[in-house]
Amino acid sequence: MIIISDTSPISNLLVIGQLPLLRKLYDKVVIPEVEGALLSLGDPHAAQGDSELAGTAIETSLTGKIQVTLHKPDELPATILEDLYYPLLETDDEYVVHGFSYANYLEELGETAQQDIYSQSSIDLAMRDAFRKMRHFLMTTQGLSEDEAISLMSVAVDFGVTQIVDGNWGVHGVIKKDVLPSA
Repeated sequence: MIIISDTSPISNLLVIGQLPLLRKLYDKVVIPEVEGALLSLGDPHAAQGDSELAGTAIETSLTGKIQVTLHKPDELPATILEDLYYPLLETDDEYVVHGFSYANYLEELGETAQQDIYSQSSIDLAMRDAFRKMRHFLMTTQGLSEDEAISLMSVAVDFGVTQIVDGNWGVHGVIKKDVLPSA
């Protein structure tokens, strides 16, 4: 499990059971009205399929080697990070874009968000968010028109349910690097 901030200090749950060894995770850092930002990694699973359904998988301990790099805004022009406002995973061969029912459900659903998220989330909302983010990624990083991006998505992007274990459901889209125009 990877917990990261998505345009807010509130975290989202990223879970992909079959993802090969993760190489890079990019996300926008939003620093709240306090000094610094927080990063939390944990809840490793020895085995788990995509679309985590329940709170239990085959739990295990994990020792990892993590390197955190802060890319400042003035370093981003002409990179894949320039217009990034959502979590992006990168392996040697793929990019993975994540969508959620709500990018920041605590803000969007208000005072009763913690209870309402369970009745307000849907795969439809998460899929729409993943679709829009993948389209944005292809248009901004590959210079594709909207029609070209949607055509490429139709033949080359695999969408899957990331997780429904917590209330804010997730969908991910995976595209192989070798099908991209810049490859």
